[in-house]
Amino acid sequence: MTTPAQTAVAATPEGSQLARIGRRRQRKSFIASIVGQLLEWYEWSAYAVFAPFIALALFNPDDAVSGLLATFGVFAIGFLFRPLGGIVFGRIADRRGRRFVLVTTMLMMAGASVAIGLLPTFESIGLAASLLLLLARIIQGFAHGGESATANSYVAEIAPARRRGLWGSAVFMTIFGGAFLAFVVGGVITGALSEPQVQAWGWRIPFLLGAVLAVVALWLRIGMVESQVFQEGADDEDTGADLVDSETGRSEAGRSETGSAGAPGSTAGDQTADPTAEAVVGLADRVAARDGLGADSFSADTLKPLSPALSIVLIFFLVSGVAASNYTWTSYVSTYAQTQEGMSPSGAYWALVAALLVGLASLPFWGAVSDRWGRKPVLYVFTVGTIVTVFPLMGFIDARPWTLFAATSVALFLLSAGAALLASVMAETFPTASRTAKIGFAYSMATAVFGGTTPYVNELAVSQGVPWASNLFIAFAAALALWAAWRLPERRGIDLTIVR
Repeated sequence: MTTPAQTAVAATPEGSQLARIGRRRQRKSFIASIVGQLLEWYEWSAYAVFAPFIALALFNPDDAVSGLLATFGVFAIGFLFRPLGGIVFGRIADRRGRRFVLVTTMLMMAGASVAIGLLPTFESIGLAASLLLLLARIIQGFAHGGESATANSYVAEIAPARRRGLWGSAVFMTIFGGAFLAFVVGGVITGALSEPQVQAWGWRIPFLLGAVLAVVALWLRIGMVESQVFQEGADDEDTGADLVDSETGRSEAGRSETGSAGAPGSTAGDQTADPTAEAVVGLADRVAARDGLGADSFSADTLKPLSPALSIVLIFFLVSGVAASNYTWTSYVSTYAQTQEGMSPSGAYWALVAALLVGLASLPFWGAVSDRWGRKPVLYVFTVGTIVTVFPLMGFIDARPWTLFAATSVALFLLSAGAALLASVMAETFPTASRTAKIGFAYSMATAVFGGTTPYVNELAVSQGVPWASNLFIAFAAALALWAAWRLPERRGIDLTIVR
């Protein structure tokens, strides 16, 4: 039988969260956030999907290998600006609200997408074409850093606490979904047009199409409601601070008991209890009382704050493992199959489309499993599974499209176990008052270092005749994520207003 202590992290009843926002407005806001994310990831992924054509159009066409490396180099530079965007827009989101940032970043991404679709070729304006592409990707990277951090915070905050893993998985579904749409468009274009036509003008279609669809997403986002967790966060932060006496360092929760530390889970003789932990547990008691739960519904060990530096490092490592695997299997592997194994562009695109469907279906499955059994066991499936399978899966791919489909499907099934949990784990790690800024820094920095550079590292390793080095890179990132999963506390379903 499950005890209250065992259900400590499922602290807020679904009805309480729904009562704050209302079912209808909550779902409309969720859909608006997800649709916008989907289109932004489509625009972002289209660059990688059409990388071979962009390399010949906007870089020196006389050196195909250098042009492809330069194209992926620009891809990486766009990622390097994501941490800056995450920090800047994260601070804005923590002060002005999540909705404002989600609308602003949508506008920036759409504008940059139009610019890429209309760029003159290298043959027309020379090096200026490459530099303008770089500028557009910098704008996209800056906006994307703020968008990703804010969307992760927003969806986790409006989700029912006991289904946060399931709802949060939708954020990464937009990443797979965006790549899926990009590959569908790629398959249609390469199937309907000849290769010279695609090279001449067909590669521009996905960028212009994305900008048109962004208008619909922008209309939806304008009608979003603000996160109630964000609106209540400032008051809860003040309440938590008041629980610690500035002179004695003792919490009100501790003073209310008869001379003991006073925090649930502490012993009567413990005179060295952490006053910060006591304060958080005191706030937890108030939240429990508000929601009709007992005082023992919260665990002091679960609620004890991580140091700011450690929490950022852990999330950085966790996201690094996801990013390295994700950008290998959704961005680079198609190019690898075409350039190294001789697979046709159309065959590679459709193999990836089918595999992405497997990944999409896996995400809500793993999110729901984490809501039932906890975040940590699911994270272990991702990290250990990736380390064990990355070498044989990459070696399995040859010129036949079905081999690309099979290898990528297995990889994405395992990747989904980690990716589905990012939004919920990050929200359950950082406090509301600084949640988006910290997610923006840790998430964007990890994707810049281990995500944006992954296609470049992969292509460089293969071109130098050491393809095993790219696999080792992915396994190393997964090992970092494994350590992070081990160190992170299990906070499945915790009320986000009491996270410190």
